[in-house]
Amino acid sequence: MNIFSYWFSDKVVIKLSGAKPASREANFDLYTTVENLAITAGLPMPKVYIITDAAPNAFATGRNKEHAVVAVTTGLMGILNKTELEGVIGHELSHIGNRDMLLSTVVVVLVGFITILADVFRRNLFFGGHRDNDNKGAGVLIIVGIVLSILAPIFAVLIQLAISRKREFLADVSGALLTRYPEGLANALGKIAQNSRPMNRQSTAIAHLYISDPKGSGFGKKLKGLFATHPPVEERIQALVSRQ
Repeated sequence: MNIFSYWFSDKVVIKLSGAKPASREANFDLYTTVENLAITAGLPMPKVYIITDAAPNAFATGRNKEHAVVAVTTGLMGILNKTELEGVIGHELSHIGNRDMLLSTVVVVLVGFITILADVFRRNLFFGGHRDNDNKGAGVLIIVGIVLSILAPIFAVLIQLAISRKREFLADVSGALLTRYPEGLANALGKIAQNSRPMNRQSTAIAHLYISDPKGSGFGKKLKGLFATHPPVEERIQALVSRQ
């Protein structure tokens, strides 16, 4: 299932997000910004999509550089100036150049594998313990095994989220290097945070792909730290400002 999701990631994400194709004629500024930065980054021109949503956000997806997609919301285009839009597009193109979709798929597969192993271990330990009633330690082992089998998938998911946050930082830095203007992305992130609101179409499956949590900053504040899909905006802005 994960391999299927990876191979058809662009189509799946576009469907879930409700994105529609953009064109050079109708969306000249956006299209040419993506085109120019893709050339600078040495990447094939990705497909460009627009999401009709007042929440400012953007994402990139695709199984490889040749099948990549960049999508932005109408809300994002409505609040950003040219250099800020370039900062966001540079960030998204960096996700493509850094092969983050492939890494994300590998991590998801590993998390699923750990979860399956934990479940098998718990079942075998539980039923094995019942067959050996003379073993006084069997009950203790069963309890320990159950606890470990429950915690292992949780730790695996925490690792997955930590990797996602690190890749956001990396895409910020890579995007700033691409545009050679860190302040553009820093200002864009500030505006996105100030105008944050829940997106109309939300899906936990693709939340990590967006440049900002699609549930809005209010939700993000309740899930600070370990369970957040994105690093705090303040830390991202500070990291960019320090590079100027």
